[in-house]
Amino acid sequence: MLTSLLILVLVFILLALTIAPLDALGWWSTKGAEEAAQTVQEILVEDDGDDTPEPFDHYVVYLSGIGAIDGHSIPEEELPLVDALKALPGTCVVSDVFPYSVTNKGLTGQRALSWLWRRVEQARLKKPEALAGMLVNGRNAMQLFVSSDRRYGPAYNLGTAREVVQALRRQGYQLDGGKPVTLIGWSGGAQISIGAAWYLGMGKIPVRVVSIGGMLSDDPGLARVDHLWHLRGSKDVFEKLGGVMFAGRWPRAAFSPWSDALKDGRIDIIELGPMNHNGKEHYFDATTVAPDGRTYLQVTIDAVVAVLTTQPVKTIPAGSPAKKVDG
Repeated sequence: MLTSLLILVLVFILLALTIAPLDALGWWSTKGAEEAAQTVQEILVEDDGDDTPEPFDHYVVYLSGIGAIDGHSIPEEELPLVDALKALPGTCVVSDVFPYSVTNKGLTGQRALSWLWRRVEQARLKKPEALAGMLVNGRNAMQLFVSSDRRYGPAYNLGTAREVVQALRRQGYQLDGGKPVTLIGWSGGAQISIGAAWYLGMGKIPVRVVSIGGMLSDDPGLARVDHLWHLRGSKDVFEKLGGVMFAGRWPRAAFSPWSDALKDGRIDIIELGPMNHNGKEHYFDATTVAPDGRTYLQVTIDAVVAVLTTQPVKTIPAGSPAKKVDG
């Protein structure tokens, strides 16, 4: 029985990996190449002739984790972080980009399997820990690997960059204005952030990335990131896989984009404390309390806000015991 189950899981993983790039390749083969050329032309513009004052000093694009189902349904546990970002003075927060689709099309949108995802979403709403919800996580996780793949990643990441550019422009952002843009990626959104940065950073957009528990590769986009802050938990196994699976992140991998960014001092790795990726005692856990009285959720929020406001990050000391409170 166990052997049959393992074989079934392996077949599912192989099938998912095989079809994962089809979303990006289908977009590219139909209208992607034309739209991509337009996006690159927009990003490289020297002067767009628009001198209208921008309403914000700083633009933040939040890319949700692999549990997201579309750009308008950020999981409830992440909403306090988004709200805290919106409270920062002079900051515009964009949170309607779905990082697991090159066309920003949610899983319940006009897709062949939209009926399945709608049922999965209904099951998750009734019971958040339902096993069916893992289908969403699994499907979106595969897009993370597409983003990091040197064959399919360029098309995927350009599609994501296009959606980010469009979202920024809806908020009045001028591509030739030089205002900083920070991509905040949670989980899979972190890898997709650095992938998109390769294109976003080719013009006059100062691009920065904040990773929250991201499984990051040695993506070429790191070469065009002004700075990367990688926030991680010491118990986060998923985050650790990035340093194992991607050879360019190995300590002896000289001249990889990751190694070069480290040498340039453009990567800060900040260990927040004994946090898991998900399950119990994770980054967005509002019921686990650190010794200083903050919930793990508040620790994460404080860390992101500190990075954006150039303040010291207050972490949980190693070996500090945590306690649970009623949710």
